[in-house]
Amino acid sequence: MLIAIDGPAGAGKSTVARELARVLRFTYLDSGAMYRCVALLALAEPAREPGELARGARIELHGTHPGEPQRVLLDGRDVTDAIRVPAVSDAASLVAADPGVREALLVKQRELLAHGDWVAEGRDIGTVVAPDAELKVFLTASEQERARRRAAQLGAAPEQVLAEQSVRDERDRARTHAPLRAAPGAVSIDTSRLDAQEVVQRIAALARSYS
Repeated sequence: MLIAIDGPAGAGKSTVARELARVLRFTYLDSGAMYRCVALLALAEPAREPGELARGARIELHGTHPGEPQRVLLDGRDVTDAIRVPAVSDAASLVAADPGVREALLVKQRELLAHGDWVAEGRDIGTVVAPDAELKVFLTASEQERARRRAAQLGAAPEQVLAEQSVRDERDRARTHAPLRAAPGAVSIDTSRLDAQEVVQRIAALARSYS
């Protein structure tokens, strides 16, 4: 079974998806980490085409199984922490608009998801990567709540995060290739007033009803 979880930054996708995978004993895929890897490469080699970098990148996700902390390796180097800095987050939104990058990572993601039970999260899992997923969920939350969560995570000022978030949201929604939107048939959940465990319980109940 494949559970696709999409939504904007700060909606709780990563936290919910990791815990859901643990509860259901599924494998977890953080597609955003793959775009962040390409962004890290693009920042280091700005003269090269992002699509070329994506095609040549060897991205490995270690610890994808329940209860294991996930580490991200890029060409054999552990970049788990390096891909989470604000500069890489901003660059990831830019490279994600590149059709060459999306095409390259689409192939890698579909190869991973071809076998087994998965909880995959991102911004286009249900719409592009796995439109035939048995369960598609779109998580959202108010702009203020998403900014508050991101600010707490990054140790930044909420006002600054909100301003940057608005720019990124618009970029993700307006891009030509795989814009951010809920997939047809997706279950929408507003997490503004819910904690992660409540969201996990809701999705787990849906997953069990589908099985």
